[in-house]
Amino acid sequence: MLVAEQAVRRGARVGVVDVCTAAVAALPVGGAGLSAMSRTAPSHPLCSTDDISEQLEQLQLTLGEGPCVDAFARGSAVLTPDLLTVELQDHWVVFADAALEAGARAVFSLPLQKGAISPGVLDLYASIPTVLDTEELADALAFADLATLLLLDTRIDETGAPTDGPMPDRSFEDLSGYRAEIDQAGGMLTVQLGVGIEEAFVRLRAYTYVHGRRLADVAADVVARRLRFSPDAEPDQAEEET
Repeated sequence: MLVAEQAVRRGARVGVVDVCTAAVAALPVGGAGLSAMSRTAPSHPLCSTDDISEQLEQLQLTLGEGPCVDAFARGSAVLTPDLLTVELQDHWVVFADAALEAGARAVFSLPLQKGAISPGVLDLYASIPTVLDTEELADALAFADLATLLLLDTRIDETGAPTDGPMPDRSFEDLSGYRAEIDQAGGMLTVQLGVGIEEAFVRLRAYTYVHGRRLADVAADVVARRLRFSPDAEPDQAEEET
């Protein structure tokens, strides 16, 4: 099985990163990414197979729009064979152009679901207009099902893989620490800004997007008190502390 083969190459037990890598090998796509998502807490990228897929995960979670966000909200696959259409440009006002600029032309987002539980979304992208046929879509859904089982069975701890694999080291960051730091940064912003947690994360995402940074890095600066947000500043601005 492709997924097991990827794990063997990494010298580790099967994880979600292997699902992403296997999906790219089996389907007419250029890359894959997977994000852990929740209706009650901030969402976070778990792994990606290349720079473009990493950008797509970060963009959608930062902007709060895109096929990944819609797939999670609807609980059904969102298939976009060509982002360069008027309808999609109007629907995802910022994401569509940003994704095209990043190098993606088609994006397929598949929610991870088991009963009422939905721990995240698997995203696949292609650099040219692409349509998945019936068999390919079935395979993509099978990969999503396997990723769901892995996340639930391991309580989303599968990112602790060895760093000698084919993926960048950051793809294997410890998720529990990653999520805790972003949650902590959000809590600190509620105090600094005097707002609720949702508004705090909107400000955090706005700053992240405008400054072209990763959400985890900005959160780390907030927690380390290298960055402070002010209620009097513009939504995408913050003060660097010394």
